[in-house]
Amino acid sequence: MQTRSQYLKALLVARRAAIIPGTPNALFARVIAAHGFEAVYVTGAGIANMSLGVPDIGLVTLTELTEHVAAISNAVDIPLLVDGDTGFGNALNIGRTVRLMERAGAAGIQIEDQVFPKKCGHFGGKQVIPAAEMVGKIKAAVDARVDQDLQIVARTDARTIEGINAAVDRAQAYVEAGADVTFVEAPLEIGEMQRIASEIRVPQIANMVFGGLTPQLAQSQLAQLGFGGVLYANAALQAALKSVNEVMAALRRDGSLAQVTDRLAGFDERQQAVDKPRYDELEQRYR
Repeated sequence: MQTRSQYLKALLVARRAAIIPGTPNALFARVIAAHGFEAVYVTGAGIANMSLGVPDIGLVTLTELTEHVAAISNAVDIPLLVDGDTGFGNALNIGRTVRLMERAGAAGIQIEDQVFPKKCGHFGGKQVIPAAEMVGKIKAAVDARVDQDLQIVARTDARTIEGINAAVDRAQAYVEAGADVTFVEAPLEIGEMQRIASEIRVPQIANMVFGGLTPQLAQSQLAQLGFGGVLYANAALQAALKSVNEVMAALRRDGSLAQVTDRLAGFDERQQAVDKPRYDELEQRYR
């Protein structure tokens, strides 16, 4: 029987552009799993936005992330790829981050080469650390994992700072340091995406950000290019935010929900989403 880390590894190695939706919480993870997706991405931006109400500028702590990962891991059986930001410090901090994420239930951990505190990959004003420093952090991550199938995903944000050539060079150096997968954030053209998928020998992650910098390609196109996984990191969050805004506006305007019932999950649908029938069964069993 495959472990979750083995499953995630096989999923990415297949290079069929598996769609990995992002979740900021356990409820959305349940919805993602119920729709048959094979893995879920624990999004740092989503946790910052939804749990703290702040932008993705490095404000989430390691403790907060660990608590979210543990809750999400407990809620679903599919593997979790966790956004570990910069690893919360230097190479020594990276080791602790990897150990905590692995114990919390991560099947893969993404670490990026931005200066701490980091920013969303599609924001301006980013800075990256020297490539040699990131190489040391990746080596520390590889050494820290107990499960050798735990996927270490090395992300570089160098494209918008140093150019595509430097970004590809960094990714290749990160592979040599032991990264299982690389993730060149924010390529600007399809030609750059072709380079990323063809020139770097390990599986690649693409990030489809609605309103972001990267061309919005379909899964079939990304599979043809050879990407291993495709993140839709905050689609669930964006959908929820739009719906909440519309429902609250109607409630404020009309004093009731009569005009927006089509935007609301029913009571039974809500209970199914959190697996209440199973808890009812357990309650009866142990009564």
